[in-house]
Order: sequence, then C-alpha cells, then structure tokens
Amino acid sequence: MTVIQNSTLISKPVEEVYNFLSDLNNHEQLMPDNIYNWVSTADEASFTIKNMAKLALRISQRIENKELVSVPSEEAPFAITLRWKVEPASETTTTATFLIEAELNMMMKMMASGPLQKLVDHQVSKLKEILG
Repeated sequence: MTVIQNSTLISKPVEEVYNFLSDLNNHEQLMPDNIYNWVSTADEASFTIKNMAKLALRISQRIENKELVSVPSEEAPFAITLRWKVEPASETTTTATFLIEAELNMMMKMMASGPLQKLVDHQVSKLKEILG
C-alpha cells in the first residue's frame, strides 16, 4: 500500500472545514488545472485527468468533524482511497490532512507517485487558500 499525504493548519473551526470538505461539489475548487469534465453532487464526483484517466468517486464514509473517505464508484486503474482527516488544533484552527492510499505495483508506483503527491500538495494548499 502506497500512502501519499500532506497536512495544513487552517484558521477556521473544525466544523467549518469538515462541512466544506463533506460536499464533493466544493472539491472542484481544490483541483489542479489538468482536471476537466467535472460533474458532482454532494456525494459523488466524476472528472477527467488530462492525458491520464477518467475517475468517478463517491463518499463511502463520513465521521462528522473527523474524517471523509472517498472511493472509486466505477472501475479505476488501481485500488485507491482518498481520505480527508480534520482535527481541531484549537477552538479556531483545524489541522486538515489529505491522504491517498493506493495499491500500486512497482511500475505504477514509479509512474504515479509524483503526480499523486502533486495532487495532494495542490489540494491541501488550495484548501488553505480558500478557507484561510
């Protein structure tokens, strides 16, 4: 199992960060420029990654003000889980951590690790930019 992650501190209470992340419609704002054909509801999203693949995700688990787990809702190139964890750092700040857990063979790991890390880093920095 390959785990790729990044965290940031956000100057908002945990409930506010969780509520933003719990609606997949908001995740379009977190995506890099190479994502297009975005279609979403609160629970599902599908999109195309330029020169790579089409991906459809659905929220499989919600733990209020703690964690959101998304998994593919259609066939994916490899087994993957996207996990946002939020925890209060204080009453007014939240630590948000984005993890991608992927079943990658050695070849896929060499090809996909860099782009997946860029995606995680990008989403974490966009979340901080949007929510502060």
